[in-house]
Amino acid sequence: MEKTKGELLKEQLFLKSENATNLLSDAELQKVQDFCEPYKKFMDDAKIENEAVAVTVELLEKKGYRPFEAGKKYMPGEKFYSSNRGRALIFGTMGSRPIEQGVKILASHIDSPRLDLKQRPLYESEELALLKTHYYGGVRKYQWVARPLALHGDVYKKDGSVVHVTIGEDENDPVFMVSDLLPHLSKDQNERKLKDGIKGEELNVVIGSQMFKDDKASEKVKLNILNILFEKYGIIEGDFLSAELTMVPAGKSKDVGLDRSLVGAYGHDDRVCAYTSLMAELDYTEENPEWTSVVVFADKEEVGSDSNTGLHSSFLKYFIADLAAAFNVPARTVLSNSKCLSADVSAAFDPTFPEVFERRNSSFLNYGVCIVKYTGSGGKNGTNDCYAKFAGDVRRVMDDAGVIWQTGELGKVDQGGGGTVAKFISALNVDVIDIGVPVMAMHSPFEIVAKTDVYMTYRAFYEFLKAKL
Repeated sequence: MEKTKGELLKEQLFLKSENATNLLSDAELQKVQDFCEPYKKFMDDAKIENEAVAVTVELLEKKGYRPFEAGKKYMPGEKFYSSNRGRALIFGTMGSRPIEQGVKILASHIDSPRLDLKQRPLYESEELALLKTHYYGGVRKYQWVARPLALHGDVYKKDGSVVHVTIGEDENDPVFMVSDLLPHLSKDQNERKLKDGIKGEELNVVIGSQMFKDDKASEKVKLNILNILFEKYGIIEGDFLSAELTMVPAGKSKDVGLDRSLVGAYGHDDRVCAYTSLMAELDYTEENPEWTSVVVFADKEEVGSDSNTGLHSSFLKYFIADLAAAFNVPARTVLSNSKCLSADVSAAFDPTFPEVFERRNSSFLNYGVCIVKYTGSGGKNGTNDCYAKFAGDVRRVMDDAGVIWQTGELGKVDQGGGGTVAKFISALNVDVIDIGVPVMAMHSPFEIVAKTDVYMTYRAFYEFLKAKL
């Protein structure tokens, strides 16, 4: 039947969105599944920043990337990486386009909410050994109790050696937990507001209960734990002061749903965007790149991007300055002509809690990569509100390449909100827009993403790197 004028006009004028699982062929859906298998392994191997950096550097070196040399005049096709204290990373490939015309930046973060150990964490109480924690980032504290936890991190000893600790991930490892009250005795706790159901100082991790056999020693359970740590790692109590140790959810990433269309894991925010940008960079440089690519894995985004490994610092600016110096080009010239995708996740619409979302401006699972023109909270506080022309350029690149995409905001205007690294990069006079994977149950110990969205995010990053902007 011939379409009416109104139907044809609607097709021309309306913004259309459709579920990717309905749009993609069986062969394409299999490609989606295949892409997400190594992603799950990356997530299992890279639960904290230093692990993400180490895993990535190992892969980069296999692909021909070499440590960045300041002052070196890089030729087209040469690949480099620069680790910032093992907690943040920059890597990329020199393009044929003159450096003064700018670079293409993909910027994600590799930190996630967790329970950091305090500086003096280990104590004994009622013949139990426990660890005091200080939660990191935006956690809902009640979600972290009565679940298996694993200990990850680095210990820097006085002799200069570094010990990497991972306990709780191997099937033969012990795990740890934060206890909660039994319902029979939780009458008073039940009167608390949800945000205070578990208080910060109640996030104490059970780490042992067996006594050291010595009739004259005191705190024998704590002593036994320290003795175990000393025998296995050479760690003494004073070493906690120069350690970065944290509790994260134990266990592996899992397919979710009978159709295996979703991935559940700790830390999709934002390692899903780190992994997809890494894969886009590796595949982009298999060709002869025109643009110089600069991929950033940043630290500390979940606590405001501060410190010398967060993007509120100058490490990206200094890197660009070092890259450009060999060509006698000022860093500001390169940055002012650069384009950046702030690769961060969006909040996927949750039908169980529809009241906090504005449906017309929400992202949905399986509707593709989400382009977010602005973030922030309330009256766009703390946002990068992308220059509309650059938003149009990104939209054109996605459409021309057949990338399935959508738009979204982080819930209703007055409900809350949040920011990304975009505002720190745009402060360097770079055109920046946020783009990434929609996540359900964001910041929980077990977040959910759709595999089609993961794959479309990879495609979006790849097409951005090779596009003629």
